[in-house]
Amino acid sequence: MSSVPQNHRQRPVTVIGAGTLGRRIALMFATRGGTVRITDPHAETGAAAVAFVREQLPAVAAQVTDGSPGAVEYESDQATAVAGAWLVVEAVPEILDLKKQIFAQLDTQADADAIVSSNSSSYASRLFTEGLRTRDRMLNTHFYMPPQSTVLDVMSDGETRQDVLDFVLETLPEYGLHPFLCREESTGFIFNRIWAAIKREALEVVYEGVSIPEDVDEMFALNFGTKAGPFRMMDQVGLDVVLDIEDHYAKENPNLPDGPRALLHRYVDAGKLGVKTGEGFYDDYPKPK
Repeated sequence: MSSVPQNHRQRPVTVIGAGTLGRRIALMFATRGGTVRITDPHAETGAAAVAFVREQLPAVAAQVTDGSPGAVEYESDQATAVAGAWLVVEAVPEILDLKKQIFAQLDTQADADAIVSSNSSSYASRLFTEGLRTRDRMLNTHFYMPPQSTVLDVMSDGETRQDVLDFVLETLPEYGLHPFLCREESTGFIFNRIWAAIKREALEVVYEGVSIPEDVDEMFALNFGTKAGPFRMMDQVGLDVVLDIEDHYAKENPNLPDGPRALLHRYVDAGKLGVKTGEGFYDDYPKPK
C-alpha cells in the first residue's frame, strides 16, 4: 500500500486536458509557487492553455493566502507529464471510453504515491477505475469554474483509501479551493444535482416557447442576485459539454424530458457552443481566432 504524497509542495501537479476547465484547474494549482504541467494531444490547445494561465496567474495568486505565482508548462507526452507529479487531474471530454483509457494508462504511469483524480462532471470514477491495480488512490475531484467558483466535489471510487480522501480535503484549500465530500456515490455529485434540475427546467421553458434565454436569465439574476443566469452560465461551460452531461443523465433516467436535449442539439449541431466558439445562446462573445 502506498502512502499519501510526500513533499507535495516540491512536486508538480499534472492536468490532462487543456480545455476550458483543464486550464482553469491548472491555474489554481499554479498559485502556490510550484510547477503545473498541462498535457494534451493538441499542441495548439496546450499552448493556449499555458498562455491563459500565465496571463491570469498573478491576479489569482494574489487572492490566495500565501499565494505566489508558479510555473506552468505544456508537455505533449502524457507519461513524461505525469512523472514525479503528486497529483494528476484528468480533465478530458465526458466520454467514458476515453476516461477508461486514460485511467488504465495512469495506473502504471503515475508515481506510486501520486493521487489520480477525475474532473468528470457526471461520471463516478468507479466507472473507469474498476479492475485497476491502484484504484485505492483514485477518486473524483469535480471542479466547477475556477477561479470564479472555487468549490469542488470530492468522491470516492468505492475503493479510495481514507488517508487519500483526508489528504485531498486537507491539502486543496492551500490552493484557494473549497472541497466538499460526497458521503455516498451520487451521479451529479452534490451541487450539480441541484443545478441540473434548474438548468433542465430552464431549457424546457425555452424549448416549449414559454420564454427566451435572455428573459429567463434576467429573472434569475433579479430573483437571486446573481450576475448571470442559467443560459449565460451554460454558454460559459460549453453547450457541447452540457449536452454530454444531459445525455448521461438521460441514460440513467429515461423519464427525463426530451426538450432540453433537443434545444441543446439545435445549437451544438450548428457549431454554436458558447463562449469558446463566440456564439451560443448569446452571440456577444469575442470571436475565436
